Amino acid sequence: MVYAITRILWLTANWLELILTTLPLYLLTFLPHKLLSGFYPTLFRHWSRVFVRALGVDLRLHQKNWKPLPKQFIMIANHPSAFEDIGIPALFNVHSLAKVAVKDWFISGRISQAAGTLFVKRTSRESRKEAFNTLVEALQSGKNVVLYPEGGCKDLRLHTDFRYGAFNLSLQTGIPIVPVFIHYESQQDFHWPNGVLLIRKMWDFMVSQNNRANYYQFDAFDPADFSDKETYTQHVYECYQAWQKRYLE
Repeated sequence: MVYAITRILWLTANWLELILTTLPLYLLTFLPHKLLSGFYPTLFRHWSRVFVRALGVDLRLHQKNWKPLPKQFIMIANHPSAFEDIGIPALFNVHSLAKVAVKDWFISGRISQAAGTLFVKRTSRESRKEAFNTLVEALQSGKNVVLYPEGGCKDLRLHTDFRYGAFNLSLQTGIPIVPVFIHYESQQDFHWPNGVLLIRKMWDFMVSQNNRANYYQFDAFDPADFSDKETYTQHVYECYQAWQKRYLE
């Protein structure tokens, strides 16, 4: 009983903090984006951390890497949940590539756009090509980006393969790939199947009996070690299969 009351009070305080943080960030989105580019991504990272606390999620970064994080990188991760949209930027200085529908999300859509999120219409080949060119430009300007090579939020376990995009991008730019393997201990509570509203999943996060989210960061893959995107993609996918076996089975 005491624990339940304490948690309710703690979540209430965190939601008040989120509201007070969200309001000025939302109002700032109506300024020209050129004025926001220098400082807004930092505010977005802070907002993401506040949002994580408001959802009551125990987000843990496990640094399994032996080498330091590269100065610039392309981050990839498996994608079992909607939570990654705030979990990844809460931990890493990256710009996300998201489905175009995110633009229409209430309040957070405008905030994501102002933070420099890149968008793609996955069913459109032309949109994917445009997104790829935008990613190249972002990397050339010194930014880090995060991609989900499964091509969307698919299942509790890894999809049958990875798409080539992130690996082709790494080969063309010479920028290494930093892999993050994501494991939610209460997988059913965090999984985001098709047709389930985001607000419902947020509720699932908050009432979960096991709120631990484990993000495992491993050493970067150097594109110089691979001759083509097919070999590169398959090697990294096999690493993810091994991590899945280690942490989920």
